[in-house]
Amino acid sequence: MRRLYPALRRFAAVVGGLDVEPDDLVHDALVNTMRIRPLGELDAPEAYLCRAILNGARNARRNRWRRNAAVLRLGSRTQEPTDYPSDLSDLEHLAPEDRAVLYLKVVEDLPYEQIARLLGISEVAARQRASRSVTRLRTILVEELEHG
Repeated sequence: MRRLYPALRRFAAVVGGLDVEPDDLVHDALVNTMRIRPLGELDAPEAYLCRAILNGARNARRNRWRRNAAVLRLGSRTQEPTDYPSDLSDLEHLAPEDRAVLYLKVVEDLPYEQIARLLGISEVAARQRASRSVTRLRTILVEELEHG
């Protein structure tokens, strides 16, 4: 587990977004997984935990949307200031699954076959997500340049 933890934490930092603590995602994934069975009994613990982290990131994103919708319904039009003003905030426009694929491909330099296995998707789906995500980011950056 000591060998695996740093990679899981980096993965969680990317898929979780800027307002989610990566250690919390890893911790929750580990606890939820070990409630089901010991890690030693898993055939592919890294892939299982990556999917658990990704599910946690999806849940955090849904909760953030619900919270923001509730704030708007209450009449507050103010936006919370971002804690991390940076280009990384552009990644927030992507779904956690898309950030996961881009991270695993661009940063970790994994082949699509391994990305697919880690995320529980087909290799074709991994390639499509990567392509669409790059296109989306390119569009976002061009719009920022034109309006910025």
